Amino acid sequence: MTTLSPNGAQSGARKMRRATMNDVARLAGVSIKTVSRVVNDEAGVHPATAERVLAAIDQLGFRRNLSARNLRRGSSTGTIGMVLEDVANPFYSGVTRAVQEIARLRGRQVITGSSDEDPARERELALEFCSRRVDGLLIVPAGLQHGYLVPEMRAGTPIVFLDRPAGDVVADTVLVDNIGGTAEAVAHLAAHGHRRIAFLGDSPDIFTANERLRGYREGCARAGLGHHDALVSMGPHDEHSVRRALHRLRTGPTPATALVTGNNRITVHVLRALAGSTDRPALVGFDDFELADLLSPPVTVIAHDAKALGKAAADLLHARLDGDASPPRRVVLPVRLVPRGSGEVRR
Repeated sequence: MTTLSPNGAQSGARKMRRATMNDVARLAGVSIKTVSRVVNDEAGVHPATAERVLAAIDQLGFRRNLSARNLRRGSSTGTIGMVLEDVANPFYSGVTRAVQEIARLRGRQVITGSSDEDPARERELALEFCSRRVDGLLIVPAGLQHGYLVPEMRAGTPIVFLDRPAGDVVADTVLVDNIGGTAEAVAHLAAHGHRRIAFLGDSPDIFTANERLRGYREGCARAGLGHHDALVSMGPHDEHSVRRALHRLRTGPTPATALVTGNNRITVHVLRALAGSTDRPALVGFDDFELADLLSPPVTVIAHDAKALGKAAADLLHARLDGDASPPRRVVLPVRLVPRGSGEVRR
């Protein structure tokens, strides 16, 4: 895997070269100083010349490095950019709320956008926020290619990744204990007599989904269950795929008697699929969700504090904005089992 750091050189797969001010100057037939004046809205450039420069900028896709400009001028826009998977997901709503509270205390506002698990959309949003002169970025990564952020990092824009690490840059990261959480879920179900424990997870390309699958396998090994691929169903999942997976897992010759679900959305799909069933498997879901404690039976979950994740990431970002130049940090927050009834059904 290629690794980049803000001061390091890129290796591995060739990246598309980013247009520079020199390129713009050559195409427009002007000096770099003239390009700089146009980019920075300075006086003294003939309108026709400015039009040529702007046309060259459009043709080359040149994007001025506003972060570096802010750093040189010692200015701040009082904004933080935040790229999430989906701002409508209740988990990320909690994360965003915590970030906003920290930012407000520091005199900053937060602007957000949803990547919808699309790496191209993530890149578009992150670079758009940089072009709007945000003081820093918080990113839930959708892909594994983040070399496009190295120029921003070198220019002094602090970036913190949360919930998942970046794929190919060294940067501050705040995570939760995904492996330990699903291992604890399996141990809890095994302690209640279950030997056929299934796992329904998200796409294995997603860091959190893969880590939770690892935790499930580790939990099975520790409980002496081994692990069986026939008991694993990875996504991406929707309501229909969850119904099919449940049917397969519950109707085989040795059906699963318990389930671990990899996130709150999958848990909700499972509950809908099981509605009205009198022979429900035991269930432990990763991620808490609203009204989980009011269902019948209430849903046992592996809970982690969304606000704590947002606060840790926001605190780290503001420490960087205040001048902390220590090496990049990796913070892993604990999770906890909340037993409520669905995971305590004995075999």
